[in-house]
Amino acid sequence: MADSLDALRARVNAFVTERDWAQFHSPKNLAMAMIVEAGEVVEHFQWMTEDESRNLNAETKEQVGQELSDTLVYLLRIAEVCGVDLIEAANKKIDLNAQKYPVEKCKGSNAKYSAYE
Repeated sequence: MADSLDALRARVNAFVTERDWAQFHSPKNLAMAMIVEAGEVVEHFQWMTEDESRNLNAETKEQVGQELSDTLVYLLRIAEVCGVDLIEAANKKIDLNAQKYPVEKCKGSNAKYSAYE
């Protein structure tokens, strides 16, 4: 079982290769599939209160986990097909967000970043 992002990526790639599915994995198709799966995550929370969404029962938590996993797998495939290093990209994005949302100006606030300019 994969226990790191690299190991999971390799496992997903092997799964895809064994089934000859790479031919269907264009960035467009993968992005569309990922959004469908993300929509299935949202579906579980659609009519919940804030409190209910923070306190999932075991069955709902399992179902949400499966949909999140599907979303993650498609994200890994898009990154693979596009040649994007997700760890590097995420670190760069966090650095950009740190500049956009300086702690001293935005701590405890959910205002749009333009409010801090």
